[in-house]
Amino acid sequence: MRTIYLVDNGSLRPAATFNLRRTALLLGKRMGLTVTPASLLHSYKIPADDLEGIPAPTLAPCVTRDARAGASEVVVVPFFFGPSKALTDYLPRRLGQIQQEWPDLAIRVAAPLVDLGGAVDLRLARILCDGVRECLEDDATASVALVDHGSPIPEVTAVRNVLAGQLGALLGNDVARLMPASMERREGDSYRFNEPLLEDLLDQPGFNAGRVILSMLFLSPGRHAGDEGDVHDICAAARQRHPGLSTSMTRLAGEDPRVVDILADRLDDALAGRRYLLDLSPDRK
Repeated sequence: MRTIYLVDNGSLRPAATFNLRRTALLLGKRMGLTVTPASLLHSYKIPADDLEGIPAPTLAPCVTRDARAGASEVVVVPFFFGPSKALTDYLPRRLGQIQQEWPDLAIRVAAPLVDLGGAVDLRLARILCDGVRECLEDDATASVALVDHGSPIPEVTAVRNVLAGQLGALLGNDVARLMPASMERREGDSYRFNEPLLEDLLDQPGFNAGRVILSMLFLSPGRHAGDEGDVHDICAAARQRHPGLSTSMTRLAGEDPRVVDILADRLDDALAGRRYLLDLSPDRK
């Protein structure tokens, strides 16, 4: 028996769980398979009454239940842009603990949405590009900031930077300028690879006046990217500092239904053993 999960990091906001559920349903229909939504952390704390009466599960208890029920294989599809520590550190440690109790359980984790080690893939950049074009006017004077959350590891920031380059190439001369930025970063020089921070970018010439479009490299609405979230507050504070500044935000990249096409390819590659992020399967020799 095989079980398949679409997994995000988790949020305390119901809207994020609803987006994960919607995406898992679309992915399952696309593949003709049952795909179960689950989070790594946090979402189980959301009251079921706020989730249409259905509690939000987390992955580890689900995999434990599957193992007890006789599952032989678990495939995890990350609803993540890049190889965050949640995928490369927390997830293998947690699943490894389960595998110690059920050593015959095969576990494979598919590649994230952006697989920098694989073939060049412009699909996510095209989603971002379409989001920007929806906000554009005809004068081509707008500046664009591609904004992500910020990460403690440079591999995830590299994803942001590659997407910024792809997005800039797709937009061409339709915008005045484009820069990547992070919403936040940890303290210390060792985390400066996240810079510029969005709040600092909105103080720089070219981004502190006129129209600035924020291309939102976020998966689901929540505390950071939702209505009245952290990105909204950063922009509001910048407009107070710079009365000539106008900001607008695109729809979230992870809410675009075309993301399912990328997830389907990642799942297909993992199922076929062609390409994946992690293989925690036991040695069958």
